[in-house]
Amino acid sequence: MINSVVIVGRVGQDPEMRYFESGKVKTSISLAVNRGSKNNEKTDWFRIELWDKQAELTGEYVKKGRLVAVEGRLDLNRWTDAEGNKRETYLIKGTNIRFLGGKGDYSPE
Repeated sequence: MINSVVIVGRVGQDPEMRYFESGKVKTSISLAVNRGSKNNEKTDWFRIELWDKQAELTGEYVKKGRLVAVEGRLDLNRWTDAEGNKRETYLIKGTNIRFLGGKGDYSPE
């Protein structure tokens, strides 16, 4: 079986980096991907999680609005919230991020 995702879109917020006592680094971003025709365009949002070297590069070079391509795998997170409700959400665990466009390629607000 294969679980592989490639996604291209614009970063929706500045990256959120977390450092762990183990020395690992995790960076989280959201990615907006437009789909549909010009008259009926919709935006899908994806949560992306990157680790280690890819996380460091993302935290250093990515800002809100940057066009990027992310390769990775689709993952399902399950948890129980404070009220005891079972919750779940999908996210992409990125293995590689590529910076697209020019140095100043940011989408205006």
